[in-house]
Amino acid sequence: MNISKTLSTLIICFFLALNFSTTKAQSEDTIPQHDSLRIDSKILNESRLINIWIPEEYRNSSKTLPVLYMPDGGLKEDFPHVANTLAQLISDKKVPAYILVGIENTQRRRDLTPPTQVKEDKEIAPVVGGAANFQKFIETELFPIINKTYKTNNKKAIIGESLAGLFIIESLLKKPAMFDAYIAIDPSLWWNNESLIKNSNKLLKQLKSTKKLWIAASSDMIPTVTKFDKQVKASKTKIKYHYVEAPKEDHSTIYKAVEAQALIWALN
Repeated sequence: MNISKTLSTLIICFFLALNFSTTKAQSEDTIPQHDSLRIDSKILNESRLINIWIPEEYRNSSKTLPVLYMPDGGLKEDFPHVANTLAQLISDKKVPAYILVGIENTQRRRDLTPPTQVKEDKEIAPVVGGAANFQKFIETELFPIINKTYKTNNKKAIIGESLAGLFIIESLLKKPAMFDAYIAIDPSLWWNNESLIKNSNKLLKQLKSTKKLWIAASSDMIPTVTKFDKQVKASKTKIKYHYVEAPKEDHSTIYKAVEAQALIWALN
């Protein structure tokens, strides 16, 4: 038996099943008052829906605010619970005021994955490996529109889970100038036979000390994410870094369980 191939197949089946179960749970969160806009993206060759939550501090002041971006940012995805958590943290003065920008999915597995050589990875969706295009869309199309529409400053952060966590870590390693703080919850670092882990040491050493990286792993992901944690520590990177293991959580529960502590650490 090919143990590696069998494990990859089980992981893919796990994530396909999980995608269905978590969508229902996320849709039960109270949807906060928010703005929405559409961007006709030339890079992605499609229209993308963007959801924006604005804190009271924005409405009552002329000051510019930093922005927290998030993939999986649809109203039936992770946007409601992240917005509600952020609103509570701001109200409790545990984090400074941030604007939240959620990017709703069209082809999630296309946008959030880098290329892969693994056959089983390629079977999770008709198209994968579009992360570089998605990064370009965010950087050259989304950023300018948000900055033009809202009173923003230059400080930016990003939060996401699972494949979005994979996208976030890859963005830090390959496009570090995009954000100041990166939050990756249960990142799918198993992608492409863990190539991002294997190639991370040199890239980590090159990162500026002003960058921040917060990672959490559930019981499902601890074995894989621990490998990356060892790489970060071995690289002696100068970035601000924090790793949390949540063995009592699984892949379907960890986002809500850790998002508050992640935001407090990363946004302050």
